[in-house]
Amino acid sequence: MTRYGYFLSSEEYTPASLIRQAALAEQAGFDALWISDHFHPWLDEQGQSSFVWAVIGAISQVASLPVTTAVTCPTTRIHPAIVAQAAATASLLTEGRFTLGVGTGEALNEHVTGAKWPAATERRQMLEEAVTIIARLLTGEQLTHHGRHYDVDTARLYSVPEVPPPIYVSGFGEKSARRAARIGDGFICMGPQRDLIKLYRDEGGGDRPVQGGIKGCWAPDADQARKAMHRIWPSDAIPGEAAQLLPLPRHFEQLAQVVTEDMISAPCGPDPEPYVAAIKAYEDAGFDEVYLGQVGGQLEGAFEFFATQVLPRVRQG
Repeated sequence: MTRYGYFLSSEEYTPASLIRQAALAEQAGFDALWISDHFHPWLDEQGQSSFVWAVIGAISQVASLPVTTAVTCPTTRIHPAIVAQAAATASLLTEGRFTLGVGTGEALNEHVTGAKWPAATERRQMLEEAVTIIARLLTGEQLTHHGRHYDVDTARLYSVPEVPPPIYVSGFGEKSARRAARIGDGFICMGPQRDLIKLYRDEGGGDRPVQGGIKGCWAPDADQARKAMHRIWPSDAIPGEAAQLLPLPRHFEQLAQVVTEDMISAPCGPDPEPYVAAIKAYEDAGFDEVYLGQVGGQLEGAFEFFATQVLPRVRQG
């Protein structure tokens, strides 16, 4: 049975709003939460980028839904040993309802310490080594590790859950999907890519969970909703490797100038059918969990709409 979750955008909303949305999502009947992990927003128009671990701690006190980071980069900006400690604490605070979603990241967030931004092949190698370190530390064992990319010296996590949180690996191409099948407890992918999900399962992912997410913009007027989506999230329509390589929001703003309003494919407005169709496309592609986020505020109306118009329809099948 598909799990329907709510997508918390750390790039668009203040930390206080994210915490409030988590509580509203539970009241609306969502099954779980996704939360993005960014140092910068994609565009200045989005305007936020709070520290995800502090927000997750606060969410754990106002909602009982499972939480997944979508996704954390444990390779450059933050050492994997520190990510392991953060994940262990998040799991304790959520009483075992935390999943660590990881990926190779973007220069947008990872260049801030002055570290070199590696090529894609090296980033994938770094992620695999980081996942190995995190998984071992989450067991509570003392770890000394001297690898190709990371050193860990007699480190041990003392505050650990009885059962380590699962680690889901994000991927957007065939190499990443194969790696996710080999090293992860689940797979995270954007876009209803049926062939990629099949590859992941055939390459060893089997029946492990697959998560995906979409954004929508509820508003009473569909035209105004589409304009809001185009104003705040044109970056979602930028193709290719730019998302991994560009270091500053202004670079994405420059590219976003070529994104026209008619290129926006996200569901917008007060008609539930586009939202249902978007969610069902993920289900048909083989996703086990689909997360829907609201763009542009108007949260009270959006959550009422999701609770009364969207979730009942998708659950009816």
